[in-house]
Amino acid sequence: MRTHHLSLAIISLLLSVCSSAAPRLTVAVVVDGMRQQPLDQLRPYWQQGGLRTLSEEAYHTTVRFPHIVYGGGESVATLMTGTTPSEHGIAADTYFLRSDRRSHSILEDKSEQGIGCTATISPRNLLAATIGDELRVRYGERAHIYALGLDANTSVLMAGHGADGCCWIDGHTAQWASTSYYGETLPQALSAWNTSTRRDELLARTWTPRLDIDLYSAPTEQERKKSFAYTAGEQLLHTPMANTMVIESALALQKQAHLGEDNIPDLLCLQLTVCSPLATSDQLCTAEQEDMYLWLNQDLGYLIDQLARIVGVQHLRVVVMGRPLLGQNIAALDAARLPAQYFNVDRAAALTGTYLMALYGTERWVDGGYGQSLYLNRTLIEQKHLSLPQLQQQVAAFLMDFEGVAAAFPFTEALGSVALANTVNKRGFGDVVFTLQPQWLLKANDNDMLDHVIENNPTVPVMIWSGSYQAFPSGITDATQIKALLTE
Repeated sequence: MRTHHLSLAIISLLLSVCSSAAPRLTVAVVVDGMRQQPLDQLRPYWQQGGLRTLSEEAYHTTVRFPHIVYGGGESVATLMTGTTPSEHGIAADTYFLRSDRRSHSILEDKSEQGIGCTATISPRNLLAATIGDELRVRYGERAHIYALGLDANTSVLMAGHGADGCCWIDGHTAQWASTSYYGETLPQALSAWNTSTRRDELLARTWTPRLDIDLYSAPTEQERKKSFAYTAGEQLLHTPMANTMVIESALALQKQAHLGEDNIPDLLCLQLTVCSPLATSDQLCTAEQEDMYLWLNQDLGYLIDQLARIVGVQHLRVVVMGRPLLGQNIAALDAARLPAQYFNVDRAAALTGTYLMALYGTERWVDGGYGQSLYLNRTLIEQKHLSLPQLQQQVAAFLMDFEGVAAAFPFTEALGSVALANTVNKRGFGDVVFTLQPQWLLKANDNDMLDHVIENNPTVPVMIWSGSYQAFPSGITDATQIKALLTE
């Protein structure tokens, strides 16, 4: 009898060890624009599929970003590194360069070349280690790490510094592209995809509603009258076909690289979207957006089913994370008599320049305004033997008189602001930093920088599905905690 109990104890211990072992393949999926409210609202629509599986079997939490989010790569960097922009260095997708007074990609790296595109970028400006980087440090070249996405910045931030490959769909050619930082060629599976008949078939598809238009909860008047139809080739990156392309390419890559087929953990990062062509908010405001969720449910279901079959359900973990992208529904604010108002940063920079001319003479005292910052002409200030801290204080006080400004600080003082402490870093912000009052949106005259999404501490859903038993701690409420959860 004792022998029998001892055997059961040993078996129980072995099962416990096996069930708690790290999965052979973790698939980290970032979904642009996915929020909790649409998931709750649309749950009755999916009787089966990936979102149905996740809703019933996954660990769910809602995480808050402890910093300002601008709808760029800053949120992805936070999720993947477990740090905030003040540490990982990615405050937004772009930054202002004083030397030419223009905006540049935050990941710009002219030492690298684009592969299948003109982008010259790398992760060198990402100052913290990602989930994949932790795997690389722990397991060396035995771990396989790849990222596939819909845009260059997000893909690189998911891949991190040590990935085997990082590719994205180029918006001009609708083909997979990359940067020479990760190697001189694309992975063979993606090169083959670029010339495949399957790619041509997806591009030729016309996206129309899966359901009768009256069955959607938020169709626009235009959609009610004319429904909607898009040829994928015209709007690829904002159609369900883009998600399908990412997922089918990911499965081809898994087959080529044998991801998850040995005992060393591998990581596959994917970027998907629920942002349709007419979407103006992450909240549901068009039938197109609802339809995107229905397609996402189908595509995620296919991905989970195929990988569970190939890798083994007990060796697979899938993590699906939302990404704030389009912010609030401006039409809903108007309907609630909370109309959005616009703060023009270029106009603020021009008026500040005029103010400083009145004080110190007719010179160009302001290099420009960008994001939530004004950039002073430091070279001129030094030539005139003036005090930079004094001018910063004067400009901050001047900005406080602008309608819509909630607070203004010299850069060094902004580090002590609760609202800005986790957000600011020296690359992403200028000499004087300001915050705006609620319902005020940032606007600029530059054509590539019209309306800036500003969300203070937004929340997104996170779902973690594991084929083997895995206990997760309760109370995960901060986006910086996700990395530690996945690298334990």
